[in-house]
Amino acid sequence: MSVPTAPKNPLVGRVAWITGGGGGLGRSTALALARAGCDIALLDRATGAVDETAQLVRALGRRATSGLADVADRPSVEAALVAVRATLGPVAVLVNTAGIAEASPLLPPDDALFDRTMATNVRGPWVVSTACVPGMKAAKFGRIVNVASISALEGSRYTAAYVTSKHALLGLTRAMALDVAKDGITVNSVCPGFLDTPMTERTLGKIIATTGRSREQALADVLATARQTRLISPDEVAAAIVKLALDPDTTGTAVEIRG
Repeated sequence: MSVPTAPKNPLVGRVAWITGGGGGLGRSTALALARAGCDIALLDRATGAVDETAQLVRALGRRATSGLADVADRPSVEAALVAVRATLGPVAVLVNTAGIAEASPLLPPDDALFDRTMATNVRGPWVVSTACVPGMKAAKFGRIVNVASISALEGSRYTAAYVTSKHALLGLTRAMALDVAKDGITVNSVCPGFLDTPMTERTLGKIIATTGRSREQALADVLATARQTRLISPDEVAAAIVKLALDPDTTGTAVEIRG
């Protein structure tokens, strides 16, 4: 009688490229994918935190490299991708975690805030994804996961630019999934609520500075707006990203994650 064998892990030895790799979620995702067998390439706008993430990946026994680029700048992204291929190999898994979130009232309109939010949160994933797709098509294997937000599914006050960008990112996810469906590439998004990350702490700091409320009051208000009972751990979202990267059949989805 034959003994059933465990299914082969399709991520072992693959290269995962993570934008925003120095941030809380970017770091958690890098470590989760490294534990799943990936070598890790990291992209961010500044050294320091991203280099620390690379060191943590190497401590897990996987190869790691870090590069600097503005995700909205195609020449810089493509140059960084060339470096990744030369050092680690072709990118098989792409996770777009780089993003910004700034609150502002609707009026007076802050056009500069709107433009930089759209550049990072929408143009960035567009640029990095379309840079990677040709190599994924050639390999007949690719996993792209975009980090959207529950703001991709609903609205909230004082965040029109952010909400707009995340709705657009979800639309990009769904459209790209259809475009590459026959090429062995999946494109999905995760839509978490407020995370226990420095980005959320900056949001709370602004609320405290503006309203004079305590951190506990500010946190309670933030959680209430998202219908959450707690902040979400970045590791929870990273686990969902790994699950999507392992799944060859699910594409064009939005995985909602609430605390």
